Amino acid sequence: MELLDRIDESSTIPKYLQVVNAIIADIDEGILKHGQRIPSINETSEMYYLSRDTVEKAYKELRERGIINSVRGKGNYICQKFSVNKIRVLLIFNKLSTYKKNMYYALLRTLGEDAIVDLHVHHNDGKVCETLIQENLGKYNYYVIMPHFYEHADTIMQTIGKIPSNKLILLDKNLERYAGDCAAIYQDFEQDINNALHSGIDLLYKYEKLILVYPKDIHYPIEIVKGFQRFCQETSFECSVVDGIDEEAITERSAFIVLEESDLVDLIKFARVNNLELGQDLGIISYNDTPLKEILANGITVISTDHEKMGETAAYMIMNKRKGKIRNPFTLIRRNSL
Repeated sequence: MELLDRIDESSTIPKYLQVVNAIIADIDEGILKHGQRIPSINETSEMYYLSRDTVEKAYKELRERGIINSVRGKGNYICQKFSVNKIRVLLIFNKLSTYKKNMYYALLRTLGEDAIVDLHVHHNDGKVCETLIQENLGKYNYYVIMPHFYEHADTIMQTIGKIPSNKLILLDKNLERYAGDCAAIYQDFEQDINNALHSGIDLLYKYEKLILVYPKDIHYPIEIVKGFQRFCQETSFECSVVDGIDEEAITERSAFIVLEESDLVDLIKFARVNNLELGQDLGIISYNDTPLKEILANGITVISTDHEKMGETAAYMIMNKRKGKIRNPFTLIRRNSL
């Protein structure tokens, strides 16, 4: 284990992570063998002129990753089961939902046993994401980030820029302000809803008014509203954007586009109580598909991206070291509610 020529004083990578990376490289090259003892913290500190705190932090990181284990009274050893060939992925979602879980499991399934995926959530907060990235720089082969930020959005770009572009994959949303050449699998929220509504215009023409229910207290991309309004302008539909279901405002021959499942349930209840037939008296389009919507109320029409496809594509890009911008499929799925 030789470290002197691999510790770069001018590097932005902390010294302890440089020690970690050097030991992993030695395992990969066969210099360090599984089960082999490595020098103690004090020995490494003295041999390579490193502070004891730096070495202690490096060894702690190595233990947490399962690369070394400590045997009381004997020292530190390279773990027998550690494999440097496993791809390590830091996956950062903006929030958890049924759709995000489908994406996550598709990513895991496609990567298979040759990868370790650690999932974190930034809750649409740029500062939370910034901290997650800062704490994990240099620890992963790939950083897969869902960049929906509604708080502290201006603080995150510089931190994302610290990730090497060949290790960064943006998921669900492309970042126009990002100047690097990274991979991205994204939705074009404005164009997607516009195209999907155009594809179902033969069904929509039976309705006199289109209403988008866009909750003001829950974060959704504003581009959804822009795409909806543009469609209505292009087709001369009477339309409105509301932040919730007001039963007094529900009239026959109206079609609703709902983002939240609670609003979907309220509309279905209203239709039942008032003997309105979905797909005739009242139209419903729900955003994002789930298996339940296929059977709920005899079938709910949806506009949705393919979340599993997004996870699979991200995995394929990782496995094949591919870059580029890929727009994820988005479609209208026709069912009886329209």
